[in-house]
Amino acid sequence: MHLVDQIKVKARTALQTIVLPESYDERMIEASARIAADKLAHVIILGNAEQLNVKASGLGVSLAEVTVVDPKTSDLLAGYADELVAIRKKKGLSRAEAIALLTAKDNLYFAAMMVRKGDAGGAVAGADNTTGDVLRAAFQVIGTAPGMKTVSSVFLMVTKTPEFGENGVLCFADCAVNPNPDAQALAEIAVSTAASCKSFLGVDARVAMLSFSTKGSASHDDCDKVLKALSIARELAPELSIDGELQADAALIPKVGDKKAPGSTVAGKANTIIFPDLDAGNIGYKLVERLAGAEAVGPIIQGLAKPVNDLSRGCSVEDIVNVSAITAVQAQG
Repeated sequence: MHLVDQIKVKARTALQTIVLPESYDERMIEASARIAADKLAHVIILGNAEQLNVKASGLGVSLAEVTVVDPKTSDLLAGYADELVAIRKKKGLSRAEAIALLTAKDNLYFAAMMVRKGDAGGAVAGADNTTGDVLRAAFQVIGTAPGMKTVSSVFLMVTKTPEFGENGVLCFADCAVNPNPDAQALAEIAVSTAASCKSFLGVDARVAMLSFSTKGSASHDDCDKVLKALSIARELAPELSIDGELQADAALIPKVGDKKAPGSTVAGKANTIIFPDLDAGNIGYKLVERLAGAEAVGPIIQGLAKPVNDLSRGCSVEDIVNVSAITAVQAQG
């Protein structure tokens, strides 16, 4: 069974509520009906019910199983406004400004507030808004997970080489969000990605902190950053199986790992790969995708207190459905 199909099966085991704010995009309307019909989640879509039902009818879909909430007229608006003012008190946000954010056309702040307050388990957006806009609303309203300051991303790399990772599937991070994380951020990315590995692959992570050096084979400030991140990650999650600094071959190939990092519990058998910066991460996942014919599932946003995921503006209806299933699994905890 394909990894995405496995994720969908898991999503159905404990249905979560997912909010889709971008009802002004026809793909979101179609996806909302699909998600509900496929029993992947309870779906809330934000917008005017009368207008959305007309659009849905024109698209040949029904919103009968979808809950439609209009931020402008919702009974939730007043309480959300009070909460947003309290959250942004230090920034001097007025109540009028809070209401304007919550009733803005993009619906991003209202969706984020639904997730914060538990009225939805997670949100999916980005079909019509930039990554910056989606993450800004999530960061300001939902915030980061306890003990974390870093929001990052993970790709689930489905390769054709079953001896790597977990039957060919590996977690790659961070390949989409943080250009040059310092040691603290890199450690938090490692801990978040380990949790994602457990959530999506159902196994404990074996985390490799990558570098161009293995166990002191080279000396450089960049290697020192990885070593410092390793130390911080071990303090944040003492139970975590993590090692570094490791070159990619030492992380993945048992013979190389045994030779370069003897005694390591990770070297040669890593299933979770942490790149030292976004240059390495973005280049690395795209090379594996294009040269090795791997499928990159993601990016999946991690490190937030509650899940929000960002889409490509070129996404398909199927992409929205899949990312919603992923978000539902994250919402399960």
